[in-house]
Amino acid sequence: MADFGAELDVFRTETREWLEANCPASMRTPMTAEETPWGGAKFKWANPDSKLWLDRMAEKGWTAPMWPKEYGGGGLSAGEARVLEQEMARIKARPPLFSFGVWMLGPVLLEYANEDQKKTHLPKIVRGEIRWCQGYSEPGAGSDLAGLQTRCEDKGDHFLINGQKVWTSYADQADWIFCLVRTDTTKKHEGISFVLFDMSTPGVEARPIKLISGESPFCETFFTDVKVPKDQLVGKLNGGWDIAKRLLQFERQNISAGGFGGAAGLEIEDVALAHVGSDNGRIADGDLRARIAAHKMDAKAFALTVRRVEAEAKSGKGLGPAASILKYAAATLNQHKHELMLEAMGAEGLGWDGEGFDRSNIRETRAWLRSKGNSIEGGTSEINLNVVAKRVLGLMDHQ
Repeated sequence: MADFGAELDVFRTETREWLEANCPASMRTPMTAEETPWGGAKFKWANPDSKLWLDRMAEKGWTAPMWPKEYGGGGLSAGEARVLEQEMARIKARPPLFSFGVWMLGPVLLEYANEDQKKTHLPKIVRGEIRWCQGYSEPGAGSDLAGLQTRCEDKGDHFLINGQKVWTSYADQADWIFCLVRTDTTKKHEGISFVLFDMSTPGVEARPIKLISGESPFCETFFTDVKVPKDQLVGKLNGGWDIAKRLLQFERQNISAGGFGGAAGLEIEDVALAHVGSDNGRIADGDLRARIAAHKMDAKAFALTVRRVEAEAKSGKGLGPAASILKYAAATLNQHKHELMLEAMGAEGLGWDGEGFDRSNIRETRAWLRSKGNSIEGGTSEINLNVVAKRVLGLMDHQ
């Protein structure tokens, strides 16, 4: 279908009618952190309507609207996908699925995987049947990811993996992992491969790490003599670094589009009005009001930039170093937002637990602490600035 004129108008009408008929009323309300629809075999649905909404959207392929239909996607054009996004926003429909499989793994499988791997994994991602985690960073290989040491040895009919990953988001709740491993110890970047395997495989252990926010979304993940079928190698042996870089672009793009964790579901203006007070409908503190307005303008400009960059990437221009620019900006904006919210809350932002503090305020305090990780996850701000300096500004390293 074309991305213009009457045909797109017809698609909008059909989409609007379908959403009105199929999106449950409870899926048109703000979502709490406990209701985030991660999917997967271990996931417990807090609201039965969430699973119903996922199943209906997945049947249409609209959890991954632009993926090819042969792999379970919606097969929509860029224009149609934008219409779907607009119509969901119109009725305040919740996203049907939050998935590393959709945001990161799926796009690289479409680009690098063989046909059997695509047919095996992509439909399950679309349906939310498998929850994926990312095995990248290691205790000695974070910013210098290519220095990873998790060994993957060829044992003839299988690979044998030994090593450790860290900051593995939700590894303790994931069903499968996409993992970078070292298959050649004589080379650095050219000795890395990209493999997939089941987290229930003997020898895999995930240990949650308790954060300053009190939550444990990240884990240490250990591999001890883990046997992985050789058909789970994606792309070429020792060709994993190219896939790793591509996946990081998708990860940073997703983070830039609003994929940070820890949001308390509160709007900055509502928090300020509730705690600072109103002056004829405006935030009573003029200085705070001005800074919130400036932040909102920056956020709007950023959102429009993300939309433009996404459109350019989908048109075949690629994402490139723009992902690093956007990820750095997104981290800065999100942290600034939580700083302003905590400032507006005043003493109410000091609560941690127990009586005397509203639960939403406590969640925001924890979300503020969680936002400190924004400048680390998905590539540290320092590394992203280095990418911008070298690949955008053309600056050379000092010798």
